[in-house]
Amino acid sequence: MTALLVLVVVAPLSGSEFLNPETRALQNDPFENPGYLWVDRGAALWPETGCAGCHALSDVVASDFPRYDETSAALIDLSGRINRCRSLDGAPAWDHDDEPLLALTAFLLNRERGAAIEPVADPRAEPFREAGEAFFRRRRGQLDMACTHCHDALAGMRLRGERISQGHTNGFPTYRLLWGTLASTHRMFRWCNEAVRSEPFPVGSPEYVNLEYYLRHRGRGLRIETPAVRR
Repeated sequence: MTALLVLVVVAPLSGSEFLNPETRALQNDPFENPGYLWVDRGAALWPETGCAGCHALSDVVASDFPRYDETSAALIDLSGRINRCRSLDGAPAWDHDDEPLLALTAFLLNRERGAAIEPVADPRAEPFREAGEAFFRRRRGQLDMACTHCHDALAGMRLRGERISQGHTNGFPTYRLLWGTLASTHRMFRWCNEAVRSEPFPVGSPEYVNLEYYLRHRGRGLRIETPAVRR
């Protein structure tokens, strides 16, 4: 008898599918969702910081990031692109979780809310996508766990009363109730690393930008929900 190998393809599900009804309702209400405070601030910062003087909003596609950057011959994420513009104006760089940078990224991504994630196709970025996938699948920390152990194998199961999501990033920056503030993908990566007792990388590190890029590919087709709300 010939053995048959059956491959089960799991469709990507947004983190909002794993929320309790109350948190999902909070996310979907623009008047109650606290993340919109940052969206509103970002709308004010866009002209105040001089962004509007160089870039027409209609030409900005924030969901294209991370993408390959010829200047650095590496990936650059949205936060890094904003900081590069600031450096050209002689302004100091912001940290990934500085309030103004969170506000601008939330504002720009919120403008595309409801659009499907479609990473930019560029063969030069493929090695970085592969590096991000390797990070996702590599065991680390004292618990000897990889991202895939929770967000693939255990997705949908409960951990301390909370359902484990597939770990997609289509809602970031996201307001996390546990922290009481808006947070970047990289802050969440650090938190996950610390949860398995692994030394985290700095926000903005190439390792986290590569992981972010891989996760955009992994969540291809999901709708942008920025600003999402998570526990």
